[in-house]
Amino acid sequence: MAHYSRLCAVLIDCHTDDVDRAATFWAGALGRPVDPGTRGNYRMLETPPDEPIAQIQRVDHESRVHLDIETDDIPAEVARLEALGATVVQRLERWVVMQAPTGQRFCVVRVQRPGYPKNANRWD
Repeated sequence: MAHYSRLCAVLIDCHTDDVDRAATFWAGALGRPVDPGTRGNYRMLETPPDEPIAQIQRVDHESRVHLDIETDDIPAEVARLEALGATVVQRLERWVVMQAPTGQRFCVVRVQRPGYPKNANRWD
């Protein structure tokens, strides 16, 4: 059965005790205000609906940037990416952490943004 996927978000993982300070920096750097409705370990920046989400995330591992791929069928997308050489690092309740054969980690997540599947790839 066919499924769709597209780039969903750019996450800026920050190893910090002050996620608000990190979000303030990245909001200024990217010219996007912090969405006041975000909480916990995450701060979202306000982005237009046709752009990927920009999110600041407090993490325990090293600081880095990672991508999220959103899909309407997580198991099918994970299988497709495994066929390309990616490996599963961790299966969580709502997403899967994967690693590309080139070493970068990324996540496969359920649909997050409005307008889906606009600009998504269809995989048969």
